[in-house]
Amino acid sequence: MSLYETLRHFADSYGLAVIFALYLTLCLWHFRPGAKRHVEAAKHSIFKDDHDGQ
Repeated sequence: MSLYETLRHFADSYGLAVIFALYLTLCLWHFRPGAKRHVEAAKHSIFKDDHDGQ
């Protein structure tokens, strides 16, 4: 089996599973309990430089 065929077989089977697991991890990362402080900071960051009366 050539190197190309070996890499192709890996990408078609295990590579797909690894990429899917990475995708799920990155999508769900901000829903973890420890991220609440960071999510709150990001939520209010657009108002950081906003001053009333100006």
